[in-house]
Amino acid sequence: MSQGPPAGSVLQRSVAAPGNQPQSPEDDDRKVRRREKNRVAAQRSRKKQTQRADKLHEEYECLEQENAVLRREISKLTEELRHLSEALKEHEKMCPLLLCPMNFVQVRPDPVVSSPPACLSPPQP
Repeated sequence: MSQGPPAGSVLQRSVAAPGNQPQSPEDDDRKVRRREKNRVAAQRSRKKQTQRADKLHEEYECLEQENAVLRREISKLTEELRHLSEALKEHEKMCPLLLCPMNFVQVRPDPVVSSPPACLSPPQP
């Protein structure tokens, strides 16, 4: 009967590779601790990833609300611009300053003059 290679020989060490050798209780404990540590780290990583996703979603919701508010403001300002443009167009039809041939040279009143033009000053009682 032949026995295995003598203890301590190169052949004996290759047969007893780390995956094939019987594990001591310390190795088992180390393996269990490493797996537990890895499990906890993976849970922590997944939790952090979920928190980041939640934070991004909240930021998205806030930006959507802000966007809606800004769109309403744009609509309101566009309507105000349209209204003011129409009012200006109506005013230009009857403005004495624009109708007077002498005023074609100077469209805007001189800021040095203290009294406002007749069409801009309040009516006198």
